[in-house]
Amino acid sequence: MKFSCLKSELVQALQIAGRSVASKPQTPILSGIYLNANDGTLEVQATDYEVGVILQVKAEVEKEGEIVVSGRYFYEVVRTLPNEEVVVEYDRSTEIIKISSGKSTFTLLSMKAADFPKITHIREGKRFTINSVVLKELIRRTIFSCATDETRPLFMGTLLEVEGNKARMVATNSHRLAFDEGRIESEMAELRQYVIPKRILEEVQHILSSEIPEKVEVTCTQSEMSFKTERLYITTRLIEGRYPEYRRAIPSEFSKRVILSTAEFLSAVSRVGLIARSSEYNTIKLMFNMGEVHIYSDNPVVGKAEETVQASIEGEDIGIAFNSSYLIDVLKILNSESFILELNDSLKPALIREPDNEDFLYVITPVRTKN
Repeated sequence: MKFSCLKSELVQALQIAGRSVASKPQTPILSGIYLNANDGTLEVQATDYEVGVILQVKAEVEKEGEIVVSGRYFYEVVRTLPNEEVVVEYDRSTEIIKISSGKSTFTLLSMKAADFPKITHIREGKRFTINSVVLKELIRRTIFSCATDETRPLFMGTLLEVEGNKARMVATNSHRLAFDEGRIESEMAELRQYVIPKRILEEVQHILSSEIPEKVEVTCTQSEMSFKTERLYITTRLIEGRYPEYRRAIPSEFSKRVILSTAEFLSAVSRVGLIARSSEYNTIKLMFNMGEVHIYSDNPVVGKAEETVQASIEGEDIGIAFNSSYLIDVLKILNSESFILELNDSLKPALIREPDNEDFLYVITPVRTKN
């Protein structure tokens, strides 16, 4: 096998593939990256059995062939090469891979391509197409609410619900819930639900980093899901189990409505939250009255903090406590200059939404305090 390609394109592919290489592989072959040079294209594959990725790199193929090389060392070598053109050659008799660029030459040992668990495309299942910008936004505005507790695997994933020409994503850790909705470019005749691991959605979000929209073909079965673009194919196992009925957690009526500046309130909560960090639930207290919100934190070990911001308030005065991190997380992903906070009383869930966007909702549960 012998091929040449641009260093920048190969490095980008190896960066993406490298995140799917097993950190503690069950077998040595899973520490490798599979390369297949054929018909003007270099195919790069990596998998840890949970996630698999296939990438296409433009290449001048002088001699076709396939090999597996250490993912870690191959990436580090290519990344540090001096010139933009990279030449990779494999000697079958010695099983040595030679990597050349300018006056630099490296050799690496190879592994048998026949031993690599090659990724196969999902042939059957439900399919729909979604704009990459829409998909990234759905992911960005929900995955931060996933749980980190491994004893609740369902909550470590995000629910994807597809129906008609709508795609909805929901994530919760049982103390907060993020919901967002977007359009798909093809219709799904009946409601379908899939729970996708947070890790795979983070990868998809990272890979689709370009602001230029492209079509993403999504294929789903009951146990697997894949995302396909022109030069990328990524597949993952889905989380098994029935996701809880999330609609029951979204309040439908409120007695109080508060409109706040997103940037001003985020800054104030971030500062007051510094004092709350060492408490068990990062608790800050909010008091709404007479057109102002008083933000307060009292930690007997650290000290006190207090700030006041202006607000438009409808309804009776109320005091309520929240986990400051849960507020900061959602304020960072809002697209609007102001937001609406709707409440009932100090012990019932509150709702955060944007004034001109009905697609996004964020439910946050109060923290119980002594007073």
